[in-house]
Amino acid sequence: MQLYLPIAEIPVSVLLILAMGAAVGFISGLFGIGGGFLMTPLLIFLGIPAAIAVGTQQAQIAASSTTSALAAWRRDAIDLKLAAFLLGGGFIGTLLGVLFFALMRRAGQLELVIVLSYVSLFTVVGGLMLKESVTEFWRSRRGIARPVRRAGEHPAYLGLPFRMRFPRSKLYASVIPILGLALFVGFAGAVLGIGGGFIMVPALLYLFRVPPAIVVGTSQFHILWTTVAATVLHSVVNDAVDVVLALMLIAGGVFGAQFGARAGRNLRAEVFRFLLALLVLAVGLRFAIELVLRPAEPFSLQIVEIRP
Repeated sequence: MQLYLPIAEIPVSVLLILAMGAAVGFISGLFGIGGGFLMTPLLIFLGIPAAIAVGTQQAQIAASSTTSALAAWRRDAIDLKLAAFLLGGGFIGTLLGVLFFALMRRAGQLELVIVLSYVSLFTVVGGLMLKESVTEFWRSRRGIARPVRRAGEHPAYLGLPFRMRFPRSKLYASVIPILGLALFVGFAGAVLGIGGGFIMVPALLYLFRVPPAIVVGTSQFHILWTTVAATVLHSVVNDAVDVVLALMLIAGGVFGAQFGARAGRNLRAEVFRFLLALLVLAVGLRFAIELVLRPAEPFSLQIVEIRP
């Protein structure tokens, strides 16, 4: 069954889109991540214009994050004070990302920017996650304990000016790196169509030592509101949100996430980290291959705005 997408201006198979949404939803539920870093490349590989894939995926991430954020709220697993600073930096980053997105689209360089960003960001993050996973596995096999941080010891970036206490997260740190992290995640999310949870969660865990019980809920709360802002901005500024496509992705994603969440309960922590690292790294390498392969159509036509 084919359905015409009014904004993307191409026909797609409804069953294929629903299946893709269910598959990514399953992986999202399995690993507790948004899944945007998988769905956006899949849509692009399917032939959806990159701008529409990025803008529409923001709506799907916002919908999937809503249930996670509400569940975390009911468990009292959100640090609202920390989330407020993350949202402050995230909104600024999202606005800058949408404006940069529009600029690159007008210049005809948006797809190149997306491919290069996926290659650099995902290979670096995936490589670091894989290294951490393998190191942790090696330590556990040899019985080597992780070095314990002494009282009063903290990285230099936490001691920058404007320090503040976050009792819920047991954190006393400068708000400068917190705002910087949120700004980067918001910017990357708006440009690449990702929620940024695979960046935010490890950063809060390893860089700021926030307790794991608080990290996921606070991250989901931040992602929910920044993706809502990105969806509205992409729709108004770039006209890049296809509602029909978004509804199909949301329907498939909700269905698949239920089964993924159940399967994830039986996944061991070390296996979880290793598989997630491979997944992120594989997406980056897939885009790297795109840079060296000869395109099927070397030339393309594009309507550009001519100003008098």
